Amino acid sequence: MREYTPKDDVQKKAYYTDRFYVSPQVPKSPVESDEVFAADLAAIKAKFEVTDAYIQVEQMVVFIKPEDNFGVLELMKEELEYTQLSELSAIDWIAKENRFEIFYQMLSMNKRKRIRVKMFIENGQAVNSVEKLFRSADWSEREMFDMFGIEANGHPFMKRILMPYDWQGSPLLKTYPLQGDEFAAWYEVDKIYGKESRDIIGPEIRDTARVDRYDSQRFARLGHEVPKGTKITGNEPKNEQNYQEDGGVFMVKKFDKKDSVVIDDPQR
Repeated sequence: MREYTPKDDVQKKAYYTDRFYVSPQVPKSPVESDEVFAADLAAIKAKFEVTDAYIQVEQMVVFIKPEDNFGVLELMKEELEYTQLSELSAIDWIAKENRFEIFYQMLSMNKRKRIRVKMFIENGQAVNSVEKLFRSADWSEREMFDMFGIEANGHPFMKRILMPYDWQGSPLLKTYPLQGDEFAAWYEVDKIYGKESRDIIGPEIRDTARVDRYDSQRFARLGHEVPKGTKITGNEPKNEQNYQEDGGVFMVKKFDKKDSVVIDDPQR
């Protein structure tokens, strides 16, 4: 049985405050410090241009030119025994550099080694699909297109995979609003009922964590209970209640609203 690790700090405040935060890099070491990686890098450099390479967290990171991605991955699969593409996706650097970072996570079961192949593309630039080399790239490239708007040339079915085909925008871009944009707020209302029903139904609340203290449709206003749909003014009298039947429940302490404590510090 695994040793128990206390989880008292799981609710600690996040260490970043905005979506453009860049985490510190972990230490890097030269490729020459590992014989297997050194030989693999030499084989790649013999046929393709490598702009940078290093070892980080026990795996080699190799930066290549975007037009060489198919050839590099083909070489790694056919000659270097990296037969598994476990992951591929993009990183949004548009705000800082107006480009994306594309990465391919390669695994060799024979060598017990991992190599992460990276490349940079300009905003609006497409990449070469590697679906013909690795079937695992099929859905990953579609997800990259769906979430970031990056097309993969040569893909057999370059359509959205998570969002509806007629969706506007790319939800994983750092500039995309966390609660969705105006299109997202009205998408289902317009699609199902038509735009003429906007005034009747209202926009969709896509931020499920948002709590409006004057919303009497979804909440009962604890301590100020009102019927559903009541228009809230903020001046309603308090309605103190005990939320347990008379006599309580066996082994459960009876809850009294007057004994409760309101915590004002959200980080407590």
